[in-house]
Amino acid sequence: MEIQVWQAALFGLLACLASMPGLGGTVLGNYTLGRPLVAGLIVGAIMGDIQTGIYLGAAIQVVYIALVTPGGTVSADVRAISYIGIPLSIVAVNSMGLSPASAEGQAMAVALGSAVGTLGTVLFYGTATVNLVWQHMGWKWLEKGDFKKLYLVDMVFPWISHLLCSFIPTFIICKVGVNMVDLMKAYLPMDGIAMKTLFTVGSLLPAVGIAILLKQVATKPVDLLTFVFGFTLAACMGLNLIAASVVGGFFAVFSYRIKLLSMQKPVAVAAGAGAYDDDEEEI
Repeated sequence: MEIQVWQAALFGLLACLASMPGLGGTVLGNYTLGRPLVAGLIVGAIMGDIQTGIYLGAAIQVVYIALVTPGGTVSADVRAISYIGIPLSIVAVNSMGLSPASAEGQAMAVALGSAVGTLGTVLFYGTATVNLVWQHMGWKWLEKGDFKKLYLVDMVFPWISHLLCSFIPTFIICKVGVNMVDLMKAYLPMDGIAMKTLFTVGSLLPAVGIAILLKQVATKPVDLLTFVFGFTLAACMGLNLIAASVVGGFFAVFSYRIKLLSMQKPVAVAAGAGAYDDDEEEI
């Protein structure tokens, strides 16, 4: 499988849109188009293999399920993960004859996506650095009272930054990266130490993503019981996501009704005690 020029150009454009808060806000860009789960569907549709794109996008999403950027600090860049890592992963999985639903295929995608995501931080900080030029221009126009030109700083000039630091690198890496995948296929046998190491590391990375998510969500040790219960439903009892959601919904309603009863009981007791006192006074 080879990535065509028009496909690489589309990936570059999507990488720009996924990292531009000005385009529909951060919700449409970074938190929608930039998520590997969404990008897997889009990349799969562009490359004509939607099923593989969804499988690999979901596998990569688990690693970055708790990715946040506090204060602009970025450990991995989602635009690179989604629109460089997923296309190259699809090429690698198909070239090596791996099934996207298999553990080996998903481990390959996770390893490639993580490597590209770490390198993609250069794109993020590069974009931020170029944007400083436009900000200095905006301050000068602000001091002169030329407010109409401020729209250029917010909506027009950032496209130059993203073309330089998002579109061009994504386009080049997607086109040239296919040759690197071919070299891996030719010189790294599937049963060799290098590939086994790659698969092992890739299979461990989702556990890191889940651990980070648990650290943010589980504030008390008892909160871990909910996770363990869901894991038991999926791993031990073989329930799929829909069935586990139905079971979880049942327990949620059950817990809600217990809380309502516990809140109503003291009121009923107090009312009963008042009636008993009145009867004593009448006697």
